[in-house]
Amino acid sequence: MNDAVNYEVHGEVVLITLDRPKANAIDVKTSCELGDAFIQFRDDNNLRAAVITGAGDRFFCGGWDLKAASEGEEIDADFGPGGFAGLTELWNLNKPVIAAVNGLAVGGGFELALAADLIIASSSAEFFVPEATLGLIPDSGGVLRLPRRLPKAVAMDMLMTGRRMGVEEAEHYGLVNMSCDQNALINQALEWAHQISSSAPLSLAAIKSVIRSTEMMGLEEAYELMRSGKIEAYHKMLNSDDAKEGPIAFSEKRSPKWKGQ
Repeated sequence: MNDAVNYEVHGEVVLITLDRPKANAIDVKTSCELGDAFIQFRDDNNLRAAVITGAGDRFFCGGWDLKAASEGEEIDADFGPGGFAGLTELWNLNKPVIAAVNGLAVGGGFELALAADLIIASSSAEFFVPEATLGLIPDSGGVLRLPRRLPKAVAMDMLMTGRRMGVEEAEHYGLVNMSCDQNALINQALEWAHQISSSAPLSLAAIKSVIRSTEMMGLEEAYELMRSGKIEAYHKMLNSDDAKEGPIAFSEKRSPKWKGQ
């Protein structure tokens, strides 16, 4: 797409790579470019899943570009479609996104990873939100998502002290789904994305939409909303040709042919 954001299609999967030496930090321009990339992915019916990663082997993403901030970029600037990094507030993206964390995920970089649906990390990856030590808070999702992904006391420790969490601890808490050697990371992430892409696209969209719509509800209330017909992606999946194709393909002992309709 441009020098800072690379967009590489691998069949039904797109690999989006943030490439801004030295730390893959994000200014407003780069955030808007990432937003454009995720929207392009969202709107392309031939793509089923995305992988977001950083170039190099030291930084996944260094977060907000503090050099740009020191030169006058406002803390409350418009970071473009999808919010900071193009993904943290892209609520209508109903396709799966995997974060392939290849190094340090710092501040907004950690928040970018948290906005993904799944995380695979290299063995050298670390996660931290140092904003409180800089007179800020991680308000691009960290202060909201982290307490929902970790035990509250652990999240509060990270948010208030900026301490680093390594891969082993992140896996222990389920923050990271899996880890691997650095040189295998992208291939593993793409393989995982292709595996996910073999599932019905409308089912994947319904899963994301139902979870997003009900995650803060009690179980009974969540059931009522899901059955009400108000979650469009779920209703569309139930009444789709793909919902008929799956059982037929199973009974005929063949792979299903998904149409996404």
